[in-house]
Amino acid sequence: MNDMTAEQAAESAKGLTFEKVWAVIIETRKEMRESYQETQKVMQESQKKTDKIIADLSKNIGGLGNSLGQFTESMFGPELFRKFKEYGFTFGKQAPHVKYYDQNEKLIAEVDLFLEDGDYAMLVEIKTDLSVEDINEHLERIEKVRKYMDVRNEKRKLVGAVAGGTVPVNILKYAQKKGLYVILQNGDSTAIADTPKGFIAREW
Repeated sequence: MNDMTAEQAAESAKGLTFEKVWAVIIETRKEMRESYQETQKVMQESQKKTDKIIADLSKNIGGLGNSLGQFTESMFGPELFRKFKEYGFTFGKQAPHVKYYDQNEKLIAEVDLFLEDGDYAMLVEIKTDLSVEDINEHLERIEKVRKYMDVRNEKRKLVGAVAGGTVPVNILKYAQKKGLYVILQNGDSTAIADTPKGFIAREW
């Protein structure tokens, strides 16, 4: 397009008034504002969709984690009490997900599996992949339950065990060094790991 000459510009300016120019400016600003608002609306709707996708994904991942945890617990739970007979325990009761609350209804501890007889109670922590941190947390958990029982004058002794779908040798040795039994997945069943010579289960 050729540049407008001075004469053409002067001709085009004929009939223009301040009011007309101002009206054009106002209309242009209005169109720009509407365009901006529309862009913002599209961006907000896009953000909402993105947020929903992320929320749904997080929910699904959380559900998968819960399902995996439940599956792991079901693998170690059935008739576990029978396997401890050779270790001198005669557990006649086994319960999953036992929770302890203080007087203010605050959760103190939650035990994956709880086995008991008249003299002993065993607290079992179950993990898909057992770690040192899991073992340390379980020791603290047993301490809390011990204090809970002392306040209520419960005299049963506590012992502990950990179970894992995968348990590296160093993790197994660490747990046993801390006086815990270790339960391993063995095909479609479970087995208590052989204890080292001189092993003494810790009692609380």
